[in-house]
Amino acid sequence: MPERRIGKALAAVGAPLALAGLAMQVLPGRGSSVLVLGLALLITGVVMSAAAARS
Repeated sequence: MPERRIGKALAAVGAPLALAGLAMQVLPGRGSSVLVLGLALLITGVVMSAAAARS
């Protein structure tokens, strides 16, 4: 599986998780772990896609 495709999949999973975590932070509840996980996946996916596009 190409690295760019993996990066896109990670970013596609990370974006909704980050939004869900953000919504859980704004609404009463604890969403920090979901927010951190979503942001980590999103950033990793974007970096992997960008690195694969440059090479």
